[in-house]
Amino acid sequence: QVQLVESGGGLVQAGDSLRLSCAASERTFITFRMGWFRQAPGKEREFVGAITWKSGSTIYADPVKGRFTISRDNAKNTVYLQMNNLKAEDTAVYYCAARTRPLISTYDYWGQGTQVTVSS
Repeated sequence: QVQLVESGGGLVQAGDSLRLSCAASERTFITFRMGWFRQAPGKEREFVGAITWKSGSTIYADPVKGRFTISRDNAKNTVYLQMNNLKAEDTAVYYCAARTRPLISTYDYWGQGTQVTVSS
């Protein structure tokens, strides 16, 4: 079973940058794709972006395109979410998740989340 641990959240000002990390407990050859999601107070969880582990290809939700970048470090079994030019509306709890099956869109494992607060 894969365990995911996020870190790097905090309180920043609008326009600042922050990098989140997601460390996986297991070798990530079992993982097809790693995703980042977020949930703001009173709102549903939304997709932020994802990276396909083998190829490194990435996809992003429209609100973060051009500002957020997802990368991975195979040796460290870690995925990163680099967030630049943060806005107040980026405030949320951020979760990483692992999707193990290419043909099944469900994310099987989730981290505990890390809070990101952007003050305006």
